[in-house]
Amino acid sequence: MTAKKTAPLETSSTATLTAPVEDYLKAIYELETRQGNAATSDVADALEVAPASVTGMVRRLAAQGYLDHVPYHGVQLTEVGRRAALKTIRRHRILESYLSTMLDYAWDRVHDEAERLEHAASDELIERMAAALGHPTSDPHGAPIPTAEGTVTEPQRRTLADLPIGERARMLLVSDRDPELLRYLTEIGLHPGVDVTVLARAPFDGPITLRIGRTEAIVGTRLAEQVLVAHDLKPAR
Repeated sequence: MTAKKTAPLETSSTATLTAPVEDYLKAIYELETRQGNAATSDVADALEVAPASVTGMVRRLAAQGYLDHVPYHGVQLTEVGRRAALKTIRRHRILESYLSTMLDYAWDRVHDEAERLEHAASDELIERMAAALGHPTSDPHGAPIPTAEGTVTEPQRRTLADLPIGERARMLLVSDRDPELLRYLTEIGLHPGVDVTVLARAPFDGPITLRIGRTEAIVGTRLAEQVLVAHDLKPAR
């Protein structure tokens, strides 16, 4: 696990960002976390906008000090940009947690609601929600929630597809962006905190047979690559 610390999230420099700017900074943070860099083409795909639009916004954000251009790698958040991104991510994940825990929303429905609310919710409302929830450290999908002070611990990027046959692990998180995937994971009983063991793997990226609790399920490699796991458990017998 890698801890990342920043200055406190409550800063005047990040208090008046527009919704599109917050979306850009959040998307770039998530790309950096997942793959180490944020190419402009990947930002365009993540936000479902034209590459030309990304180019214009990137220039604007770089001029404002939120981004740096990295030769051959796209863009990278500055400290100010990272602080702003973490503030938005905290809002989003607290909202998802509140919707799930307090309002009984299914985990495949909270993302879209949180996307609509995250730009409008005040800092006071978010902190009251966090307090009502007991200050959770992760959202319903297992993603870490940045603290109000700007600290976040990102999990190591080991996926279910990386597990060798016979190894038992604990599911950590899955992206909140694919409702159909989340509904399927619910069907097979795979969610954060559940132990899972790889029983068999077909060659050439074939299906993977899992033991989830006391049941078995067969999943594809593409699904397994989207599920992060912790691998500090003893091998299954």
